[in-house]
Amino acid sequence: MSKSFPSPSSSSSLTNKEETFSQIYQEVFALTKRLFLQLFRRPSTLVAGIIQPMIWLVLFGALFENAPINLLPGGIAYGKFLGAGIIVFTAFSGALNAGLPVMFDREFGFLNRLLVAPLRSRSSIVISSVIYIATISILQSVVIMGAAFLLGYGLPSFFGILLVLITLLILVFGVTALSLGLAFILPGHIELIAVIFVANLPLLFASTALVPISFMPTWLGWLAALNPLTFAIEPIRAAYSGSLNLGSVLVHAPYGEVNGYGCLLLLTILTTGLFIGIRPLLNRKLI
Repeated sequence: MSKSFPSPSSSSSLTNKEETFSQIYQEVFALTKRLFLQLFRRPSTLVAGIIQPMIWLVLFGALFENAPINLLPGGIAYGKFLGAGIIVFTAFSGALNAGLPVMFDREFGFLNRLLVAPLRSRSSIVISSVIYIATISILQSVVIMGAAFLLGYGLPSFFGILLVLITLLILVFGVTALSLGLAFILPGHIELIAVIFVANLPLLFASTALVPISFMPTWLGWLAALNPLTFAIEPIRAAYSGSLNLGSVLVHAPYGEVNGYGCLLLLTILTTGLFIGIRPLLNRKLI
């Protein structure tokens, strides 16, 4: 019986792939570690990202504490209704700031040093930023979930928490891609910060974070029904309500009804589209 052995060329190719993967892993690890070291030395960004949504959660929750029980659809308490919106807003705000570290690296010349360094793949610059922002955004959102629980707004089941984390990750990846693209398009950090401030609150109010679509005027209802934040908020709100039936209608939009699967699908399509659209720009800037 004849035995087949791998040819020297195939073994060499396998070794080269393993070596390439190892080098890219080391680059991503080193660049991600650098970002976390900056955070540990100046944790104000992390703290501010938690305090701001905490204020929203406490003040708005107290403001509507005595609202009629049947005010909201399904008779859900306003605290539980609000909690999902604030969790998504926390993750969204953190992801929207993803471009700031890259922008500061551009302005201080560190990015140019990376581009002339013998990196195996310059994509590691982007990958490390995505990992860093995703970790920070999820961490901030988990803290807000804990605060909501302490305020008596409940906690999703185990599978509900998985749904929350998956939804947040999809949203964070898409917004991070957009923010990184802006970091290379805009001339400086002043312009990027201005875009962040301008985008934050309008997207929050033009979503179902604070009130359902049925409470809104027609034009605002259309905006909320097209807002990506709405498609992230409603599955998380369903997880908090104890209903994990994603086949049920979650968004009663002016153009039709959208169930939980539709929300996640639209969110995934948006994230994929942003990555596909931003990738050519990043490739040009990182060459």
